[in-house]
Amino acid sequence: MAAASYAYSYLVSSGVVGGTLTLGFRLDNTADISELDTDPNDGTVAVGDNVFWDGGTYVVLGITTDGDPVIQPPGGGLVRVLSNNGALANVGSSASPFALCFLAGTRISTTTGDRAVETLAIGDRVLTSGSTSVPIKWIGRQTVFTRFGPAERLMPVRFAAGSLGDGMPYTDLTVTADHGMLVDGIICHAGALVNGTTITRVPLADMGESYTVYHIETEDHEIILANGAPAETFIDNVSRRVFDNYAEFVALYGDVPEMEELPYPRAMSARQVPEAILRRCRMSLAC
Repeated sequence: MAAASYAYSYLVSSGVVGGTLTLGFRLDNTADISELDTDPNDGTVAVGDNVFWDGGTYVVLGITTDGDPVIQPPGGGLVRVLSNNGALANVGSSASPFALCFLAGTRISTTTGDRAVETLAIGDRVLTSGSTSVPIKWIGRQTVFTRFGPAERLMPVRFAAGSLGDGMPYTDLTVTADHGMLVDGIICHAGALVNGTTITRVPLADMGESYTVYHIETEDHEIILANGAPAETFIDNVSRRVFDNYAEFVALYGDVPEMEELPYPRAMSARQVPEAILRRCRMSLAC
């Protein structure tokens, strides 16, 4: 997002970045936001930046789907959303700052072999589940700070080798909870498949103070192979603004039309996943 002037600040009265923000009372307070720890001439503010606002220093926790910054003092304290929308008080404001991403070390199948996601670049060709190849349009990077937000929402999901059947993934695979895995013709969010044995949440204590996630975007929504398992590419039902390098996308492509999602049903919670899939993934690593 661009550094800007905001007319209102809203205190977050329930929930924090990563879930639904319940906004409390409005403070009428026009003030500029500016960066402290990044190039002061680039004109943008990203997640994790230190910013100066209304006479104090804050950390940017996230960017809402409306493009508004969510900030907090660096030592903790009240979380607030800055906005120029004067009608947000006491309404729910959806903020989904964690997109469908792979963690570093994930092996993505490409035309030159399986490669760690963090080594890929725009233009590299990745293999799809249909045995075709498509070029990477963009790779988004996002820094996740583990001390912010509901713990479960922040926890990545780890698939043990073989937990999705047919030897997939071929080695343990860790993705964000909202990342979709194609299982029996259904895109199942990773968090919906957690069973506590073969598919588990990774404790935040194992992730350190922060970690980096990567999304792969292709021209169209695709199913690619991550550690040998079918996984979806980025779909823009989450704003690209949440990524640290969003300005790069804007410089390359500017405004783009909304993407069309693949024609698969989507299971976003455990109750939407067919019992046969849940049972198979619970039974054994050799399922």
